Amino acid sequence: MRFFLHGVKVPHRKNTEKMAAVRMPAPASVTIPMQQHIGKPALPIVKPGDEVFVGTLIAEQDGFISSPVYSSVSGKVKSLTDLLMPNGVKCRAIVIESDGNMTPDPSVAPPTVTNKAELVEAIRRSGTVGLGGAGFPSYVKFNIPEGKTVDELIINGAECEPYITSDTRTMVDKSDDMLHGIVTILDLLNIPRAVIGIEGNKKEAIASMKAMAEKDPRISVKVLLTLYPQGAEKVIIYHTVGKVTPAGKLPLDVGCIVTNCTTVACIGNYLKVGMPLVSKCVTVDGGALNGRGNVIVPIGTSLKEVFEFIGGFSEFPHKVLLGGPMMGHAVASLDIPVMKNTNATLAVTEDEIREKKHTACIRCGACVSHCPLSLNPQAYLKAYNAGKTEVLEKLRVDICMECGCCSFICPTAQPLVETNKLAKGLLRSLAAEKKKKEEEKKMKEESKNVRAE
Repeated sequence: MRFFLHGVKVPHRKNTEKMAAVRMPAPASVTIPMQQHIGKPALPIVKPGDEVFVGTLIAEQDGFISSPVYSSVSGKVKSLTDLLMPNGVKCRAIVIESDGNMTPDPSVAPPTVTNKAELVEAIRRSGTVGLGGAGFPSYVKFNIPEGKTVDELIINGAECEPYITSDTRTMVDKSDDMLHGIVTILDLLNIPRAVIGIEGNKKEAIASMKAMAEKDPRISVKVLLTLYPQGAEKVIIYHTVGKVTPAGKLPLDVGCIVTNCTTVACIGNYLKVGMPLVSKCVTVDGGALNGRGNVIVPIGTSLKEVFEFIGGFSEFPHKVLLGGPMMGHAVASLDIPVMKNTNATLAVTEDEIREKKHTACIRCGACVSHCPLSLNPQAYLKAYNAGKTEVLEKLRVDICMECGCCSFICPTAQPLVETNKLAKGLLRSLAAEKKKKEEEKKMKEESKNVRAE
Protein backbone atom coordinates (compact mmCIF):
# COMPACT_ATOMS: atom_id res chain seq x y z
CA MET A 1 0.00 0.00 0.00
CA ARG A 2 1.37 3.44 -0.97
CA PHE A 3 1.82 6.03 1.73
CA PHE A 4 2.93 9.64 1.70
CA LEU A 5 6.17 10.68 3.34
CA HIS A 6 5.51 13.12 6.16
CA GLY A 7 5.99 16.87 6.08
CA VAL A 8 4.26 20.07 7.15
CA LYS A 9 1.69 22.44 5.73
CA VAL A 10 3.36 25.81 5.29
CA PRO A 11 1.75 29.10 4.21
CA HIS A 12 2.23 29.50 0.46
CA ARG A 13 2.43 33.28 0.05
CA LYS A 14 3.10 32.85 -3.68
CA ASN A 15 2.53 36.55 -4.28
CA THR A 16 4.66 36.68 -7.43
CA GLU A 17 3.56 33.54 -9.28
CA LYS A 18 1.75 35.55 -11.97
CA MET A 19 4.64 38.00 -12.43
CA ALA A 20 6.90 37.18 -15.39
CA ALA A 21 10.58 37.79 -14.75
CA VAL A 22 12.01 41.20 -15.65
CA ARG A 23 15.69 41.81 -16.34
CA MET A 24 17.42 44.41 -14.21
CA PRO A 25 20.07 46.63 -15.83
CA ALA A 26 23.77 46.05 -15.35
CA PRO A 27 24.90 47.03 -11.84
CA ALA A 28 27.90 49.33 -11.32
CA SER A 29 29.93 46.33 -10.15
CA VAL A 30 29.56 42.69 -9.25
CA THR A 31 31.27 40.60 -6.59
CA ILE A 32 31.38 37.02 -7.83
CA PRO A 33 32.21 34.33 -5.20
CA MET A 34 34.35 31.32 -6.07
CA GLN A 35 32.20 29.13 -3.80
CA GLN A 36 28.77 29.02 -5.42
CA HIS A 37 28.51 25.26 -5.42
CA ILE A 38 29.02 22.18 -3.27
CA GLY A 39 32.66 21.09 -3.41
CA LYS A 40 35.94 22.92 -3.81
CA PRO A 41 35.92 26.64 -4.68
CA ALA A 42 36.82 27.61 -8.25
CA LEU A 43 40.32 28.96 -8.94
CA PRO A 44 40.53 32.55 -10.28
CA ILE A 45 42.35 32.90 -13.61
CA VAL A 46 42.02 36.69 -14.01
CA LYS A 47 43.84 39.57 -12.36
CA PRO A 48 43.03 43.25 -11.66
CA GLY A 49 42.91 45.26 -14.87
CA ASP A 50 41.85 42.37 -17.11
CA GLU A 51 39.03 43.12 -19.54
CA VAL A 52 36.10 40.70 -19.39
CA PHE A 53 32.78 40.23 -21.14
CA VAL A 54 29.50 38.53 -20.31
CA GLY A 55 30.36 34.84 -20.40
CA THR A 56 34.15 35.20 -20.00
CA LEU A 57 35.68 32.39 -17.95
CA ILE A 58 37.10 34.01 -14.80
CA ALA A 59 37.65 30.93 -12.61
CA GLU A 60 38.31 27.28 -13.40
CA GLN A 61 36.90 24.39 -11.45
CA ASP A 62 39.29 22.87 -8.93
CA GLY A 63 38.83 19.11 -8.81
CA PHE A 64 35.99 16.78 -9.71
CA ILE A 65 33.37 18.28 -7.38
CA SER A 66 33.67 21.91 -8.44
CA SER A 67 32.33 24.24 -11.12
CA PRO A 68 33.74 26.97 -13.40
CA VAL A 69 32.66 30.58 -12.89
CA TYR A 70 31.99 33.19 -15.58
CA SER A 71 31.71 36.97 -15.64
CA SER A 72 28.13 38.22 -15.53
CA VAL A 73 28.95 41.70 -16.88
CA SER A 74 31.36 43.30 -19.33
CA GLY A 75 34.01 45.57 -17.88
CA LYS A 76 37.30 45.28 -16.00
CA VAL A 77 38.43 43.20 -13.06
CA LYS A 78 38.88 45.55 -10.12
CA SER A 79 40.21 43.23 -7.42
CA LEU A 80 40.29 39.81 -5.83
CA THR A 81 39.00 39.84 -2.27
CA ASP A 82 37.76 37.68 0.60
CA LEU A 83 34.01 37.51 1.06
CA LEU A 84 32.14 36.37 4.17
CA MET A 85 29.33 34.12 2.97
CA PRO A 86 25.88 33.83 4.60
CA ASN A 87 26.88 30.48 6.14
CA GLY A 88 29.80 32.13 7.95
CA VAL A 89 32.52 30.74 5.67
CA LYS A 90 35.00 33.00 3.90
CA CYS A 91 35.84 32.51 0.25
CA ARG A 92 37.66 34.33 -2.52
CA ALA A 93 35.64 36.59 -4.78
CA ILE A 94 36.32 38.55 -7.96
CA VAL A 95 35.12 42.17 -8.11
CA ILE A 96 34.34 43.43 -11.62
CA GLU A 97 33.50 47.02 -12.53
CA SER A 98 30.81 47.03 -15.18
CA ASP A 99 30.97 49.20 -18.29
CA GLY A 100 27.19 49.04 -18.51
CA ASN A 101 27.20 47.54 -22.00
CA MET A 102 26.70 43.83 -21.15
CA THR A 103 28.78 42.87 -24.21
CA PRO A 104 28.85 39.08 -24.76
CA ASP A 105 32.21 37.33 -24.93
CA PRO A 106 33.14 36.81 -28.61
CA SER A 107 33.94 33.15 -27.89
CA VAL A 108 30.37 32.32 -26.84
CA ALA A 109 28.92 29.75 -29.26
CA PRO A 110 26.68 26.68 -29.04
CA PRO A 111 28.65 23.52 -28.14
CA THR A 112 28.85 20.47 -30.37
CA VAL A 113 26.99 17.71 -28.55
CA THR A 114 26.43 14.34 -30.24
CA ASN A 115 27.17 11.79 -27.49
CA LYS A 116 27.24 11.28 -23.73
CA ALA A 117 30.82 12.51 -23.23
CA GLU A 118 30.18 15.71 -25.18
CA LEU A 119 26.94 16.34 -23.27
CA VAL A 120 28.60 15.90 -19.87
CA GLU A 121 31.45 18.18 -20.93
CA ALA A 122 29.00 20.80 -22.19
CA ILE A 123 27.11 20.74 -18.89
CA ARG A 124 30.44 21.13 -17.06
CA ARG A 125 31.47 24.09 -19.21
CA SER A 126 28.07 25.73 -18.74
CA GLY A 127 28.84 26.21 -15.06
CA THR A 128 25.41 24.84 -14.18
CA VAL A 129 24.79 23.66 -10.63
CA GLY A 130 21.66 22.61 -8.77
CA LEU A 131 19.60 25.78 -9.14
CA GLY A 132 16.89 24.78 -6.69
CA GLY A 133 19.30 25.80 -3.92
CA ALA A 134 21.52 22.74 -3.46
CA GLY A 135 24.30 23.95 -5.75
CA PHE A 136 25.69 20.48 -6.62
CA PRO A 137 27.73 20.60 -9.87
CA SER A 138 25.30 19.28 -12.49
CA TYR A 139 27.81 17.60 -14.77
CA VAL A 140 28.78 15.18 -11.97
CA LYS A 141 25.16 14.09 -11.61
CA PHE A 142 24.81 13.38 -15.34
CA ASN A 143 28.13 11.57 -15.63
CA ILE A 144 26.54 8.15 -15.15
CA PRO A 145 29.17 5.55 -14.11
CA GLU A 146 29.66 2.39 -16.12
CA GLY A 147 27.35 -0.35 -14.91
CA LYS A 148 24.70 2.04 -13.60
CA THR A 149 21.29 2.25 -15.28
CA VAL A 150 18.97 5.22 -15.04
CA ASP A 151 15.27 4.50 -15.49
CA GLU A 152 13.82 7.93 -14.74
CA LEU A 153 14.91 11.53 -15.08
CA ILE A 154 12.90 13.36 -12.43
CA ILE A 155 12.41 17.08 -13.00
CA ASN A 156 11.83 18.86 -9.69
CA GLY A 157 9.22 21.56 -10.11
CA ALA A 158 7.73 21.23 -6.63
CA GLU A 159 8.92 24.64 -5.36
CA CYS A 160 7.40 23.95 -1.95
CA GLU A 161 8.94 26.82 0.07
CA PRO A 162 6.73 29.84 0.85
CA TYR A 163 7.13 32.95 -1.33
CA ILE A 164 9.46 31.48 -3.98
CA THR A 165 8.08 31.40 -7.56
CA SER A 166 11.21 31.61 -9.74
CA ASP A 167 10.90 27.92 -10.72
CA THR A 168 7.22 28.46 -11.49
CA ARG A 169 8.18 31.20 -13.93
CA THR A 170 10.74 28.86 -15.53
CA MET A 171 8.03 26.26 -16.14
CA VAL A 172 5.65 28.87 -17.54
CA ASP A 173 8.08 31.06 -19.51
CA LYS A 174 11.01 28.75 -20.39
CA SER A 175 9.30 25.52 -21.39
CA ASP A 176 11.12 25.48 -24.76
CA ASP A 177 14.51 25.55 -23.02
CA MET A 178 13.31 22.86 -20.61
CA LEU A 179 12.11 20.64 -23.45
CA HIS A 180 15.40 20.96 -25.33
CA GLY A 181 17.37 20.09 -22.21
CA ILE A 182 15.16 17.15 -21.26
CA VAL A 183 15.05 15.61 -24.75
CA THR A 184 18.81 15.93 -25.24
CA ILE A 185 19.51 14.31 -21.87
CA LEU A 186 17.07 11.45 -22.54
CA ASP A 187 18.52 10.86 -26.02
CA LEU A 188 22.23 10.95 -25.21
CA LEU A 189 22.12 9.28 -21.79
CA ASN A 190 19.69 6.57 -22.93
CA ILE A 191 17.16 7.34 -20.21
CA PRO A 192 13.74 5.95 -21.19
CA ARG A 193 11.47 8.50 -19.49
CA ALA A 194 11.22 11.79 -17.64
CA VAL A 195 8.72 12.73 -14.94
CA ILE A 196 8.04 16.35 -13.96
CA GLY A 197 6.84 16.63 -10.36
CA ILE A 198 4.81 19.76 -9.50
CA GLU A 199 2.76 20.60 -6.43
CA GLY A 200 -0.96 20.81 -7.17
CA ASN A 201 -1.26 24.50 -6.25
CA LYS A 202 0.69 25.61 -9.35
CA LYS A 203 -2.09 25.44 -11.93
CA GLU A 204 -0.45 27.57 -14.63
CA ALA A 205 2.84 25.67 -14.38
CA ILE A 206 1.01 22.33 -14.52
CA ALA A 207 -0.83 23.39 -17.68
CA SER A 208 2.43 24.59 -19.27
CA MET A 209 4.28 21.38 -18.44
CA LYS A 210 1.44 19.15 -19.66
CA ALA A 211 1.43 21.03 -22.96
CA MET A 212 5.19 20.56 -23.20
CA ALA A 213 4.93 16.84 -22.34
CA GLU A 214 2.57 16.30 -25.27
CA LYS A 215 5.52 16.98 -27.59
CA ASP A 216 7.41 13.88 -26.44
CA PRO A 217 5.75 10.64 -25.25
CA ARG A 218 8.67 9.93 -22.90
CA ILE A 219 7.75 12.92 -20.74
CA SER A 220 4.95 12.90 -18.17
CA VAL A 221 3.72 15.23 -15.43
CA LYS A 222 3.00 14.08 -11.89
CA VAL A 223 0.84 16.42 -9.80
CA LEU A 224 1.96 16.17 -6.19
CA LEU A 225 0.29 16.79 -2.85
CA THR A 226 0.97 20.34 -1.67
CA LEU A 227 3.20 19.52 1.29
CA TYR A 228 6.59 20.78 2.42
CA PRO A 229 9.30 19.48 1.72
CA GLN A 230 7.85 17.94 -1.42
CA GLY A 231 10.92 19.07 -3.39
CA ALA A 232 13.45 17.15 -1.28
CA GLU A 233 15.22 14.52 -3.40
CA LYS A 234 14.13 11.41 -1.54
CA VAL A 235 10.60 12.74 -1.10
CA ILE A 236 10.04 13.63 -4.75
CA ILE A 237 11.54 10.32 -5.90
CA TYR A 238 9.01 8.43 -3.79
CA HIS A 239 6.04 10.59 -4.71
CA THR A 240 6.75 10.58 -8.47
CA VAL A 241 7.96 7.04 -9.19
CA GLY A 242 7.32 5.20 -5.92
CA LYS A 243 10.92 4.29 -5.15
CA VAL A 244 12.44 4.38 -1.67
CA THR A 245 16.04 5.66 -1.51
CA PRO A 246 17.80 3.82 1.36
CA ALA A 247 19.70 5.78 4.01
CA GLY A 248 23.14 6.73 2.80
CA LYS A 249 22.32 5.97 -0.84
CA LEU A 250 22.01 8.29 -3.82
CA PRO A 251 19.14 8.63 -6.33
CA LEU A 252 21.38 6.87 -8.86
CA ASP A 253 21.31 3.78 -6.62
CA VAL A 254 17.56 3.46 -7.28
CA GLY A 255 17.84 4.26 -10.98
CA CYS A 256 16.98 7.95 -10.83
CA ILE A 257 18.52 11.32 -11.58
CA VAL A 258 16.77 14.28 -9.96
CA THR A 259 17.35 17.75 -11.36
CA ASN A 260 15.66 21.09 -10.79
CA CYS A 261 13.44 22.51 -13.56
CA THR A 262 15.50 25.72 -13.81
CA THR A 263 18.68 23.65 -13.97
CA VAL A 264 17.45 21.67 -16.97
CA ALA A 265 16.24 24.90 -18.62
CA CYS A 266 19.70 26.42 -18.13
CA ILE A 267 21.27 23.34 -19.73
CA GLY A 268 18.84 23.55 -22.63
CA ASN A 269 19.60 27.22 -23.20
CA TYR A 270 23.35 26.61 -23.08
CA LEU A 271 23.06 23.83 -25.66
CA LYS A 272 21.19 26.23 -27.98
CA VAL A 273 23.18 29.48 -27.60
CA GLY A 274 26.38 28.65 -25.67
CA MET A 275 26.00 31.34 -22.99
CA PRO A 276 27.05 29.86 -19.63
CA LEU A 277 25.29 30.50 -16.34
CA VAL A 278 25.77 34.25 -15.72
CA SER A 279 22.39 35.38 -14.40
CA LYS A 280 19.64 34.01 -12.18
CA CYS A 281 15.91 34.52 -11.90
CA VAL A 282 15.30 35.55 -8.29
CA THR A 283 11.99 35.99 -6.47
CA VAL A 284 12.08 39.28 -4.53
CA ASP A 285 9.33 39.56 -1.94
CA GLY A 286 8.46 40.38 1.66
CA GLY A 287 6.30 42.76 3.61
CA ALA A 288 9.13 45.24 4.18
CA LEU A 289 9.36 46.08 0.45
CA ASN A 290 7.58 48.65 -1.70
CA GLY A 291 7.43 46.20 -4.60
CA ARG A 292 7.87 42.55 -5.43
CA GLY A 293 8.54 40.42 -8.47
CA ASN A 294 10.74 37.92 -10.25
CA VAL A 295 13.97 39.54 -11.40
CA ILE A 296 16.69 38.29 -13.75
CA VAL A 297 19.83 39.34 -11.88
CA PRO A 298 23.48 39.26 -13.05
CA ILE A 299 25.30 36.89 -10.70
CA GLY A 300 27.36 38.87 -8.21
CA THR A 301 24.87 41.75 -7.89
CA SER A 302 24.40 42.87 -4.28
CA LEU A 303 21.08 42.36 -2.53
CA LYS A 304 21.04 46.11 -1.93
CA GLU A 305 20.86 46.82 -5.67
CA VAL A 306 18.23 44.12 -6.20
CA PHE A 307 15.99 45.63 -3.52
CA GLU A 308 16.52 49.11 -4.95
CA PHE A 309 15.50 47.87 -8.40
CA ILE A 310 12.23 46.50 -7.01
CA GLY A 311 11.38 49.77 -5.26
CA GLY A 312 13.32 49.72 -1.99
CA PHE A 313 12.12 49.25 1.57
CA SER A 314 8.76 50.43 2.89
CA GLU A 315 9.99 49.79 6.42
CA PHE A 316 13.08 48.45 8.14
CA PRO A 317 13.05 44.67 7.61
CA HIS A 318 12.97 42.36 10.61
CA LYS A 319 15.09 39.90 8.63
CA VAL A 320 16.58 39.68 5.15
CA LEU A 321 16.78 36.14 3.84
CA LEU A 322 18.80 34.62 1.02
CA GLY A 323 16.49 31.84 -0.07
CA GLY A 324 13.19 30.87 1.49
CA PRO A 325 12.04 31.01 5.12
CA MET A 326 12.44 27.25 5.66
CA MET A 327 15.97 26.57 4.38
CA GLY A 328 17.35 30.00 3.55
CA HIS A 329 19.97 32.01 5.46
CA ALA A 330 19.41 35.28 7.28
CA VAL A 331 22.05 37.76 6.12
CA ALA A 332 23.76 40.45 8.16
CA SER A 333 24.66 42.67 5.20
CA LEU A 334 22.96 43.79 2.00
CA ASP A 335 26.37 43.60 0.30
CA ILE A 336 25.90 39.82 -0.01
CA PRO A 337 25.71 38.98 -3.73
CA VAL A 338 23.23 36.92 -5.69
CA MET A 339 24.80 33.56 -6.54
CA LYS A 340 24.14 30.71 -8.95
CA ASN A 341 21.86 28.88 -6.53
CA THR A 342 20.00 31.97 -5.24
CA ASN A 343 16.32 31.46 -6.00
CA ALA A 344 14.89 34.18 -3.74
CA THR A 345 15.71 37.06 -1.44
CA LEU A 346 13.11 38.16 1.08
CA ALA A 347 12.81 41.24 3.28
CA VAL A 348 10.26 40.21 5.88
CA THR A 349 8.53 41.98 8.72
CA GLU A 350 8.23 40.75 12.30
CA ASP A 351 4.57 39.85 11.68
CA GLU A 352 5.57 37.55 8.82
CA ILE A 353 8.08 35.63 10.92
CA ARG A 354 5.91 35.12 14.03
CA GLU A 355 8.71 33.72 16.15
CA LYS A 356 7.56 31.38 18.94
CA LYS A 357 8.50 31.75 22.59
CA HIS A 358 11.07 29.18 23.71
CA THR A 359 9.83 26.96 26.55
CA ALA A 360 10.62 23.47 27.86
CA CYS A 361 10.05 20.51 25.55
CA ILE A 362 6.64 18.95 26.24
CA ARG A 363 7.51 15.61 24.58
CA CYS A 364 4.62 15.92 22.11
CA GLY A 365 6.46 14.01 19.39
CA ALA A 366 5.41 16.42 16.63
CA CYS A 367 9.00 16.68 15.39
CA VAL A 368 9.14 12.90 14.87
CA SER A 369 5.69 12.48 13.31
CA HIS A 370 6.29 15.29 10.79
CA CYS A 371 9.88 14.40 9.79
CA PRO A 372 9.88 13.18 6.15
CA LEU A 373 12.56 10.62 7.04
CA SER A 374 11.03 9.56 10.39
CA LEU A 375 14.06 10.76 12.34
CA ASN A 376 14.05 11.80 16.01
CA PRO A 377 15.15 15.45 16.30
CA GLN A 378 14.38 15.64 20.02
CA ALA A 379 16.70 12.70 20.70
CA TYR A 380 19.41 14.44 18.66
CA LEU A 381 19.02 17.57 20.75
CA LYS A 382 19.35 15.59 23.97
CA ALA A 383 22.34 13.59 22.74
CA TYR A 384 24.14 16.63 21.36
CA ASN A 385 23.74 18.60 24.56
CA ALA A 386 25.04 15.60 26.52
CA GLY A 387 28.01 15.12 24.16
CA LYS A 388 26.92 11.59 23.25
CA THR A 389 28.30 11.32 19.75
CA GLU A 390 27.78 7.56 19.66
CA VAL A 391 24.02 8.13 20.04
CA LEU A 392 24.05 10.69 17.23
CA GLU A 393 25.79 8.13 15.00
CA LYS A 394 23.44 5.32 15.99
CA LEU A 395 20.32 7.40 15.34
CA ARG A 396 21.71 8.55 11.95
CA VAL A 397 21.66 12.32 12.37
CA ASP A 398 23.90 12.34 9.28
CA ILE A 399 20.94 11.63 6.98
CA CYS A 400 18.96 14.67 8.20
CA MET A 401 18.32 16.91 5.17
CA GLU A 402 17.88 20.05 7.30
CA CYS A 403 14.47 20.82 5.81
CA GLY A 404 13.31 22.53 9.01
CA CYS A 405 10.01 20.65 9.45
CA CYS A 406 10.89 19.80 13.05
CA SER A 407 11.58 23.40 14.05
CA PHE A 408 8.53 24.67 12.14
CA ILE A 409 6.11 22.30 13.87
CA CYS A 410 7.64 22.43 17.38
CA PRO A 411 5.24 24.31 19.72
CA THR A 412 8.04 25.14 22.19
CA ALA A 413 10.59 26.55 19.70
CA GLN A 414 13.33 24.01 20.39
CA PRO A 415 16.47 24.65 18.26
CA LEU A 416 16.03 21.33 16.48
CA VAL A 417 17.24 21.89 12.91
CA GLU A 418 20.04 24.14 14.19
CA THR A 419 21.18 21.37 16.56
CA ASN A 420 21.00 18.78 13.78
CA LYS A 421 23.33 20.94 11.68
CA LEU A 422 25.76 21.31 14.58
CA ALA A 423 25.61 17.58 15.33
CA LYS A 424 26.35 16.68 11.70
CA GLY A 425 29.27 19.10 11.68
CA LEU A 426 30.61 17.59 14.90
CA LEU A 427 30.49 14.06 13.48
CA ARG A 428 32.25 15.21 10.30
CA SER A 429 34.99 16.87 12.37
CA LEU A 430 35.46 13.77 14.51
CA ALA A 431 35.60 11.56 11.42
CA ALA A 432 38.20 13.84 9.80
CA GLU A 433 40.26 13.85 13.00
CA LYS A 434 40.09 10.07 13.24
CA LYS A 435 41.16 9.70 9.61
CA LYS A 436 44.08 12.09 10.16
CA LYS A 437 45.30 10.14 13.19
CA GLU A 438 45.05 6.86 11.29
CA GLU A 439 47.08 8.31 8.42
CA GLU A 440 49.72 9.66 10.81
CA LYS A 441 49.93 6.28 12.55
CA LYS A 442 50.30 4.53 9.19
CA MET A 443 53.07 6.93 8.12
CA LYS A 444 54.95 6.36 11.39
CA GLU A 445 54.71 2.59 10.98
CA GLU A 446 55.91 2.79 7.38
CA SER A 447 58.80 5.05 8.43
CA LYS A 448 59.70 2.63 11.22
CA ASN A 449 59.70 -0.30 8.79
CA VAL A 450 61.94 1.60 6.35
CA ARG A 451 64.48 2.36 9.09
CA ALA A 452 64.41 -1.27 10.21
CA GLU A 453 65.28 -2.40 6.69
